[in-house]
Amino acid sequence: MSNAVSTPLPTITLSIEDEWAWPLPPFAHAQSMSPLPAGALPCRVESAGGVTFEGELMEFDVARERMRVRVGRDGDPLWLPFSRMRRLTILKPWTQVRQAPGAPIERMPAAAQERDYTVELSAGGHVAGRTIGHVRQRCGWFLFSPADGGHAVLRQFVPTATCTGVLLGKSVEELAAERWVATPEQMLAAVTAQLKATIRPLGESLRELGLVTQHELDRAVRAQAQAPNEQPLGEALVSAGLITGADLQTALAHKMGYPVVDLLRFPVDPNAVKRFSPAVLHEHRALPLMQNGNRLFVAVDSLGSVATLKSLQSVAGLELVPVIAPRGRLSVALAAHIKTSDVWASNITAY
Repeated sequence: MSNAVSTPLPTITLSIEDEWAWPLPPFAHAQSMSPLPAGALPCRVESAGGVTFEGELMEFDVARERMRVRVGRDGDPLWLPFSRMRRLTILKPWTQVRQAPGAPIERMPAAAQERDYTVELSAGGHVAGRTIGHVRQRCGWFLFSPADGGHAVLRQFVPTATCTGVLLGKSVEELAAERWVATPEQMLAAVTAQLKATIRPLGESLRELGLVTQHELDRAVRAQAQAPNEQPLGEALVSAGLITGADLQTALAHKMGYPVVDLLRFPVDPNAVKRFSPAVLHEHRALPLMQNGNRLFVAVDSLGSVATLKSLQSVAGLELVPVIAPRGRLSVALAAHIKTSDVWASNITAY
């Protein structure tokens, strides 16, 4: 339990609205979620006393903190208060679907946020599982257990009435971030080492960025080998929905040897940020980090952005040195250091 940590990414805390709907996973990926089915849903309930049973969820009433469940095909529905259960799992997978053209861009990949969780029970003991993101409301925690090879989730609910808290382990991205640049000293050393760096395999870059797990990468390589028409690994991963096009661009830049900076730990110099207008930084998706001599180190998230930095050198009057940051973290950092009209960024609060 001592190794459990909270996610460094923002949590989204929602209030109960008049017309309540089951929360969406708090990542906006290249996929959105399919419409929720109407009617009774197969479910598994773990009671406060430790008894597990399966049945059908007929109604979920957050206002009165209770749910109506039918046990068995011919059983009568009964109301079960949230205070009498540990965890609810809806057994019908909730699938991801491709977003329609013009839908909001992705913020962070689902795979990067997959993590273990542990629920500390008020009566003692715990229950555990794995989730892709989480949403917390007053009545409890809504979790999303990965299913169908990452293409769907099983909805889970843990009521606050029977737990003292939910501890979240480190995600694939967080484990990767421990190796990223986090201090000015590391930045200078990484840029010096870049001069001697060799081009990495794309799969290695994806893993070092925390965008895919080794299991997902192995599965994609096997599928690529069996495909009738050979498809580049990056395109195959995008087609499978495991990464986004933006993720691929970040990985391609990392593959070329650019250092990766952890924007959640790196001490961004406000004076460096002020060298450009907010409009310019948002347009180029660039965040100045620090100045060293006549060099200004700037975080971007793609090779395309690296190329456009050259057009800004005359504005800065300094040599611009690009480093790479994953797109999701760059979005959060831009919102934190620059005034933004981004609705998503303005409605999140950090742990």
